[in-house]
Amino acid sequence: MRSKLFVPGSRPDFFRKALSSEADALSFDLEDAVPEEGKGSARARLATFLASDSVRATRKTIIVRVNAPSTPHFRPDLEMLAEVRIDLINLPKVEDADAVRAAAEIAAGIVPAQLLINLETPRALARAAAIASAHPAIAGLQAGLNDLFAPLGIDRVDPANVRIALWPIRIAAAEAGLFAYDGAWPEVRDENGFRREAELARGMGFMGKSCVHPRQVAIANQVFESGDALEQARRLVEAAQAAAAQGRGAFLLDGRMIDRPEIARAEALLAHAETGR
Repeated sequence: MRSKLFVPGSRPDFFRKALSSEADALSFDLEDAVPEEGKGSARARLATFLASDSVRATRKTIIVRVNAPSTPHFRPDLEMLAEVRIDLINLPKVEDADAVRAAAEIAAGIVPAQLLINLETPRALARAAAIASAHPAIAGLQAGLNDLFAPLGIDRVDPANVRIALWPIRIAAAEAGLFAYDGAWPEVRDENGFRREAELARGMGFMGKSCVHPRQVAIANQVFESGDALEQARRLVEAAQAAAAQGRGAFLLDGRMIDRPEIARAEALLAHAETGR
């Protein structure tokens, strides 16, 4: 899931175009992208599309960002998803483990899908570790830096600020055995800025990056391309198995000393690839 293309639920004319894009995943948004008076009609149009043969047949990961659990739209969104193709439910506006657990239990009783949790407020970020382990249905954590930074007056494009915010998300995800996913870069025309932030996220071990425009997809796919990394991970794991058979926990590979943390990272990378995450 190198790239995840944001698709507004209020724009059904974008649905099929997104499906034909090069994005690994599509994230249909019923929350911020849909005005209050249009929630019901957006939900109905998206339900029709997600029930189509083309969506059922696609290899793309299908994600829907539902409305927040505190809104009257949360249950209707989930009930719609119970009837269609869905891989991940993107859960917004939850700020602590109790809220996540409550929402996850409601969701589990309606639609059997894993959850991608947005961390987009100071409270949520401070409780990232507790949120990550709140419920077994959680598959990953996603950074929501635009929502996090704007109310606080924090410079959104400063890499130092971004790194500080991404760090607790990545560590919390790792501790809970989840994937960590980067958020959106707001400046659509600034492709260099998008690339720099994607490279930063990749260097921190994030799986991929959200895209708000199709032109960003190719960059995300290139930055997070895992072909070489997967081959290196396979070589490392095979070498580790051979070393273990000889009673050695640490060994040299291509002139580098390899020990348990490197092996664990390679094993996790291969596990994510095998599960389609």
